[in-house]
Amino acid sequence: MRAVALIPARGGSKRLPGKNIVGFHGRPIIAYTIAAAKECGSFERIVVSTEDEAIARVAERFGAAVEMRDPALATDDATVDAVCLNFLERETSAGRDWTHMACLYATAPLRTADDINGVMALLGPDCHFAMGVSAYDVQPHIAHKLMEDKRLVPMWPELVEFRASDLPPLRASNGTSYGVECAAFRKYRTFYGPDLRGYDMPRERAIDIDTADDLDYALWLAGRNQKR
Repeated sequence: MRAVALIPARGGSKRLPGKNIVGFHGRPIIAYTIAAAKECGSFERIVVSTEDEAIARVAERFGAAVEMRDPALATDDATVDAVCLNFLERETSAGRDWTHMACLYATAPLRTADDINGVMALLGPDCHFAMGVSAYDVQPHIAHKLMEDKRLVPMWPELVEFRASDLPPLRASNGTSYGVECAAFRKYRTFYGPDLRGYDMPRERAIDIDTADDLDYALWLAGRNQKR
């Protein structure tokens, strides 16, 4: 396995300005993802993809390589899939052919190297796509659509009366860590490819910070863990 870790970190976040380099217990938040990727010991190259000079300087200071991405891939409409596919094309053009890639979000400071390695360990001959997953806070099978007249309509009428214990364990991507076999990723152009597998992570390590409330909660969790 020749593996590369890509950390997408564009500027211009709106709900939490500067979220990729916001302070988190004494370090920019992206530094925790860079450190976790290094600690894994399985990546030959760790790259931050950004169009933002401030993010680039921070990434280099904490030991990551930096790829300045095309501004067209740094808009609100640009997908992480497209960023990763473009990155692999550029790596191939530079003579670096990878068999596997991890995509690690910069705003998940509580995710550990063991979590990343757990995702990547799922990849093999029968698995080309894996991701970190977590349990729902509220079981999704009881979801209702809120109509304009305030009526509640069950999203899945056939499931709404079920008890959670009657259903298999339900998990969702927690938005922290993805692993792919590069050839399969190029073919399907998504992280949700065939035979997708999930690495179960507790919610307390699976926070992907996108708002000020997320940041406050993650800071509290990190402080609690330090006291323990």
